Amino acid sequence: MKKNLKIIFMLLKMKLSKMMVFRFDFFGAFFVDSSLFILQLLMFNSIYSHVDSIGGWQQGEMLIFIGTFSLINAINMTIFFFGIYDIPRKIQEGELDYYITKPLDPLFRLTFENINIGSSPLILASILIVLYGISELNSEITLVMIIIYIFMVLLMTLLFYDVCIIFRTVSFFVISSSAIMRLEDNLLPMNMKIPGVIYEGVFKVLFYLILPYGIMSTIPTQILAGTITINGLIYSILIVFLFTLFMWRFWKLGMRHYKSASS
Repeated sequence: MKKNLKIIFMLLKMKLSKMMVFRFDFFGAFFVDSSLFILQLLMFNSIYSHVDSIGGWQQGEMLIFIGTFSLINAINMTIFFFGIYDIPRKIQEGELDYYITKPLDPLFRLTFENINIGSSPLILASILIVLYGISELNSEITLVMIIIYIFMVLLMTLLFYDVCIIFRTVSFFVISSSAIMRLEDNLLPMNMKIPGVIYEGVFKVLFYLILPYGIMSTIPTQILAGTITINGLIYSILIVFLFTLFMWRFWKLGMRHYKSASS
């Protein structure tokens, strides 16, 4: 663990040095990501301002839901998104050879090599939205609820990461992964707008089990709203465990299937 933390710190230092050479890129990231967050918030406000409740959720729950999904996405954008986003291209063009030949796990390097500090303000902005949502709730928030919420947000961020890697690992087995990337690009924004509590039937199976975007923000929101059940907590933890295990084995299978550019 200590060695991995030192490697992450070194990669972050290299990334910051590179960004500060082109300072517009460094500060531009703050401006662009913050602007996108504001636009997203205005869009959510226009959608939900004329609705009293959705799936039994009042305004407080919806604000927490919006802030939580934005928080998970912001952590993703800050830590690993820009490192793993380009995996399909690296696989198809043989650039993955560079990572395989290094004395470091390729997935670990890909995950942390492109940390984007420019997205970090979105984390704070998302937390502020969650706090505002809490202030709109009619229920009391305890320290235990906050601790469980933080723990679950971290677990859901891991689940988010797992799904991202699974989508990109498909590139090991197909000529073009553009179709499945478009699927991700459409499903993610949709689930950032729709709380999982309204899904029923086949949609609940799809977004709670097969592609569990539906639980990523819904479960943490239910924790703060006091509506979560023990079964719901156990289910969400189990889903994260199973997806992490599947992601890791699927990635290893993909690596064994990878055809080096030099082969």
